[in-house]
Amino acid sequence: MAATAKKFGRVPPAVARLATSPELLNGFLKLNAIFESTTLPALDREVLVMTVAVRNGCHICVEMHTAALEGMAASPELVAALRAQSPLPSPQLEALRRFVLTVMDTTGDVPAEELAAFTRAGYTARNALEVVLGIGTYTLSTFANRLTGAPLHEVSAA
Repeated sequence: MAATAKKFGRVPPAVARLATSPELLNGFLKLNAIFESTTLPALDREVLVMTVAVRNGCHICVEMHTAALEGMAASPELVAALRAQSPLPSPQLEALRRFVLTVMDTTGDVPAEELAAFTRAGYTARNALEVVLGIGTYTLSTFANRLTGAPLHEVSAA
């Protein structure tokens, strides 16, 4: 909690809710730090997170990561497409979005042609495994936020 407060200047209410289980909160924070250190660029990581958040119906996550994308100066078209689960304006980021959904839909049993499409878009086998890490990290977060009922007004209050 102290590290989160230091990073954000406060403890976001959603984080406080997760702290009901210190193990869950610590696990998420550690996984998140590891995911942030992957070779995937920051924008690509946010595209992955938004894809997971929208697919899993975590409204607070969608709002938080919309703000993160806007803070990165992501195009409004990109943000709108992610929120609408529509094809993305960037072919490479669309390949990432489709790969994330395929990994989730197949529980990792990705058809060879889908993995090949991902690598043809400029990603690597290492990136494919980093996608699995990101999905795991943010599935944990989205499920926990939904379970604890983290309300949207927490985002607007921030």
